[in-house]
Amino acid sequence: MSNLARSLAWLLLAALIFATMAPIGLRPVSGLPVGLERFGAFAALGFLFAYGYPRRRWEVLALVTLAGAGLEALQLLEATRHGRTGDFFVKAAGGGFGVALAVTLTRMTVRAGVPLGRP
Repeated sequence: MSNLARSLAWLLLAALIFATMAPIGLRPVSGLPVGLERFGAFAALGFLFAYGYPRRRWEVLALVTLAGAGLEALQLLEATRHGRTGDFFVKAAGGGFGVALAVTLTRMTVRAGVPLGRP
């Protein structure tokens, strides 16, 4: 299960990089508020990385936070995009939420005696 989470995490990061750096017309739109899209995407990213790398939670939190900051900064290079501090905070909060959710789920399953796979 851990290997699947790792693979999905790296694929999601690649998709987020593409969606963030592509011209605004190519950005996928779900119909949800943009802030909720950002929060949800980074929550999923944080969850998958934290679940896939359960012994590296602090590194995962740093990676997800730096990814959010880096992507906002890189948007300044694209003419149709804009990097904003507020957007970064939403991404960082989503990533932190995802990591916390993975930590909680991992602790609950360990207490219940459910094997998580290889760490």
